Amino acid sequence: MSDFVFLKLGGSAITDKTREATAREDVIRRVAREVRRARDARPDLALLVGHGSGSFGHFAAKKFGFGERGNWRAYAETGAAAARLNRLVADIFLAESVPIVAMQPSASARCREGELCALAVEPIQIALAHGLVPLLHGDVAFDETRGMTIASTEMIFAYLASRLKPTRIILAGIVEGVFDADPLAHPEARLIREITPANFSAIEAQLRGSYGVDVTGGMFAKVRAMLTLVQREPLMRVRIVSAMREGVIERALTQADFAEGTFIRA
Repeated sequence: MSDFVFLKLGGSAITDKTREATAREDVIRRVAREVRRARDARPDLALLVGHGSGSFGHFAAKKFGFGERGNWRAYAETGAAAARLNRLVADIFLAESVPIVAMQPSASARCREGELCALAVEPIQIALAHGLVPLLHGDVAFDETRGMTIASTEMIFAYLASRLKPTRIILAGIVEGVFDADPLAHPEARLIREITPANFSAIEAQLRGSYGVDVTGGMFAKVRAMLTLVQREPLMRVRIVSAMREGVIERALTQADFAEGTFIRA
């Protein structure tokens, strides 16, 4: 595989996070078409897709009290809600001729103190070897110390990246990249073009203070997780882009000189 990409579709992009269990099917369908065109244009492109749970898993977790000790009903309901969105995404991608294969993380995931410590990798490797597109999602997971936890897509990507060695990771959300304030609330907010260990301390304060940390899907947590990953895997490149503008994901997957959004590197 000369180019192997992890692509995350943010829950804020593929669902309306203000309305329970409301998918943006038009966005999912457009992204699926962009992925199909990218695969057609780049036969050497291998792809793993992940997505957030958006208004499916997050609403269920809050409604049923996920994380309360002994509340296993909440675990079941939250996992089921995340799986419903996953099934919808898979069906749309298949309808657009992308050979996607849904793989439920909670079937094999184990965590310890909120950190992912085990996940089945071999089925993903076999799917990739056959030219398929594995599809994962943020999901519930059993936790050895806490009982239960949420394994986010970023957590799953970080675990898999050290084992599968993708060349690039693309996080596609509702905004164009990382900004110095919430761009949804502050139109004058400026896009941060590049984040490295050298400049993160200055950027960290801006992200923590941003009104939009929750609105943009916890941007601070995403950036910190990806920066930790590229420090561990220095050859890996991460880019945060918008899934809402037509053509961005297709260009990100196909163009060697793609320079939109925010670039995270070691």
